[in-house]
Amino acid sequence: MTATTASFAATPDPAPGQDLLTEALRTIRLSGSVFMNACFRAPFDVVTPRRFDAKGPLAHLQHVSIFHLIASGSCSVEVPGAGPVNVSEGDILLVPFADDHRFWSGVGAEAVRADTLLRSSNLPGMGRINHGGDGEALRMVCGFIESSEFLIAPVFRTLPPLLVDRTGDDKVSALLASTVHQIITLAEETEPGTEIVLGRLMEILFIEVLRRYTTRLPPNAKGWFAAINAPLLSRALQIVHGAPARRWTVDDIAREAGSSRTVLAERFTAVLGQSPIEYVTQWRMQLAADRLRSSRDSLAAIAADIGYESEAAFNRAFKRVTGVTPGRWRDGSSGP
Repeated sequence: MTATTASFAATPDPAPGQDLLTEALRTIRLSGSVFMNACFRAPFDVVTPRRFDAKGPLAHLQHVSIFHLIASGSCSVEVPGAGPVNVSEGDILLVPFADDHRFWSGVGAEAVRADTLLRSSNLPGMGRINHGGDGEALRMVCGFIESSEFLIAPVFRTLPPLLVDRTGDDKVSALLASTVHQIITLAEETEPGTEIVLGRLMEILFIEVLRRYTTRLPPNAKGWFAAINAPLLSRALQIVHGAPARRWTVDDIAREAGSSRTVLAERFTAVLGQSPIEYVTQWRMQLAADRLRSSRDSLAAIAADIGYESEAAFNRAFKRVTGVTPGRWRDGSSGP
C-alpha cells in the first residue's frame, strides 16, 4: 500500500480544477473495502441489487459506491439510465450510487440475484461467488466506498450512473493497474491486516478514477466535474470555497470571477443546473456535515463559521438540504 500511495503522490501537480476536486474530497469521510470475490462462467445473468438484505455485507452502510474490478474474461453490464457496456480484463467499473445493475454473458441463462449466490470466505467481511455454465470464465473482485457525506455533496450528485475506466499505456494507467492487481491479490489472502490494506487501496482507487473521469470530460459536459474544467466556473467555485462564510451575492461572485452577473448565472444554470447562491448553500452544508461528524464543535460555532448569523437559521438550512437536523446528522441518524 505504501508504494502505491507514493507512486500516485509522484504524479504531476494538479491543475486548478483538480485542486477543487482534492478540496471537495477532503470534506467527505471515505471508508472502503472489498466485499466479494467472484467467478462466473458463461452463460450467466446476474443482477446486483441496490441494497443487499439485512444479513448482507453492505446493509448497515449509509451510502455506498460499488467498484467492480475485472481480473479476467469479459461480459456485458447495464445500469438503469445507461445502455449496455462491454467490459473485459483490466477494466474498472464504478457505480457511484449503487443502483441495481446486471452482468451477463451468453444466452439462455436465468437471471439470479447476486446476494442469493454469495457464500462466506476465509476473509472477514468478504464473500465468494462461483456461478454459471461451462463457458468462458469472468473473474471479478468487488469493493465499495462508503460516505454519508456523499449523499449531500454537490460534487458527486452529477456523476453518471456508471463509470468505466479502461486503463491504457500511460503512466497513471500503469499505476491504476498496479493498484487493481494488489487488490485482486490481497482478496485471496487471509493475513492479519489485509482488510485494512484493502480499504486504503479502494480509497486510492476511488480518488484516481474520479480524477481521470474529470480530465476526460468533453467540452460540452454538464455537472460539477465539468464545471471545474471550465475557466469561469472554476474561478467562481474557487472564490466561494475560499470564503464560504462571506455573505455572497451573485454580483460579488461575478465581479471577483471577472464576469457579468447574467453570464455567470447562465453558466451555473447550464452546467451545474443551479444558481450560484444555491451552490453556496450546498457547499456550506457539505462543510458543516464534515464538521459535525469530525468535531465536537457547538452548532453555534459551526453556523458562524459557514456564514449563518443564528443557529436557528443554520438548522433550517441544514435540514432543507440534508433532510435531517444537524443534531441527528452528528448522531449518525442521517438515514439510509
